[in-house]
Amino acid sequence: MNPLAGQLNESIKAGNPHVYDMLSSLGKAIYFPKEGILSQSAEATAHAKKYNATIGIATENGMPMHLAVIQDKLSAYSPKDLYGYAPPAGKPELRTVWREKMLRENPSLEGKSFGNPVATNALTHGLSIVADLFVEAGDAIIYPDKNWENYELTFGIRRLGELVNYPLFTEDMKFNSDGLLEALLAQKDRGGKAVVLLNFPNNPTGYTPGLEEGEAIVAAILRAAEEGVNVVVVSDDAYFGLFFENSLKESLFGRLAGLHPRVLAVKVDGATKEEFVWGFRVGFITFASEDKDLLAALEQKTLGIIRATISSGSHPSQTFVLDALKNPDFPAQKEEKFQIMKGRANKVKALLDSGKYGDDVWTYYPFNSGYFMCLKLHTVSAEALRLHLIHNYGLGTIALGETDLRIAFSCIEEEQLEDLFDMVYAGIRDLEKA
Repeated sequence: MNPLAGQLNESIKAGNPHVYDMLSSLGKAIYFPKEGILSQSAEATAHAKKYNATIGIATENGMPMHLAVIQDKLSAYSPKDLYGYAPPAGKPELRTVWREKMLRENPSLEGKSFGNPVATNALTHGLSIVADLFVEAGDAIIYPDKNWENYELTFGIRRLGELVNYPLFTEDMKFNSDGLLEALLAQKDRGGKAVVLLNFPNNPTGYTPGLEEGEAIVAAILRAAEEGVNVVVVSDDAYFGLFFENSLKESLFGRLAGLHPRVLAVKVDGATKEEFVWGFRVGFITFASEDKDLLAALEQKTLGIIRATISSGSHPSQTFVLDALKNPDFPAQKEEKFQIMKGRANKVKALLDSGKYGDDVWTYYPFNSGYFMCLKLHTVSAEALRLHLIHNYGLGTIALGETDLRIAFSCIEEEQLEDLFDMVYAGIRDLEKA
């Protein structure tokens, strides 16, 4: 093992031996080089005042070399904030501003010890870093039966984790914290380790638990830790902030940070959906721990993963996001878009509760946040309806399993929603008659 990796491992062991036990073999072996090209370039940037012949970019007149056909379109920005490589951890000011945003929007983080967010190539990249650092073949990956399908690829196919699902909802349509606890406690005799994925607002249902449900989730994780299970708990906060009704209004990351020595809380979030910049691919990964050296070691291992995969994220995208976050018009513009999304969600709920479609063809799963809602179909197959709607009505939806149909109200104008649900209802009646 590389000596640098060994040093990082010793820092983690000293800070919390349970966290060391959570690491995968790759997580234990990975490190960020201190003697490589990046460190030597950084040293040269600081001290080589005459010529710096270390940087792997081309320069001209003291600026990164660039083409006018590109710069003319981006003239509001200096070439130095666009064309050079961003640091592997992300632009330092962006990381600081995002951390301040996290504290402002998550009051439960006040007084908690957590690291500086590391920039990722959006949410999937952050999740894959978690998988690389903590998932060994056969480790339990625990998340609800209604989920984002990419979890299977990221944690199951790539890292050979064993996927453990539990029903998202109880019979009275609340979050099933008992199911989560049962899945966790089942790992006591199977190595005593689990990775838990918490995704609120949930994709595909658009559900965020209420305060009491959130407390029950935290209590389930604490109980598992007290029973001897090491838990890496990941708050996948992709749709953070889009909370339209009574629900938690902040990430559970704040409540999970410092919960128990056997619990490592990780937050994966980003500007992609929060700030309506999906294609910019700017996300973050943040760890919580009481031990500063442990946090520093986890950051170095994260940078090792980044260096070994994408090297660093997009510099222009980070510049654009940072510029927006610092703009005084940003809060008002974001609130305007939030109200549009809330209006669409409320319109869907009003339509479904109006009695127009009866109650024999579908019910809907609770939704109060995010981009989506899900119908539970009673009389026809979700896949058969999906195909029928595409080919006969020109309407695209997502079939999930035998009964569930996901509809993204996020991309439908409010005044078009009634027509959309009329089509879905008509399509069901067509299939019933066939």
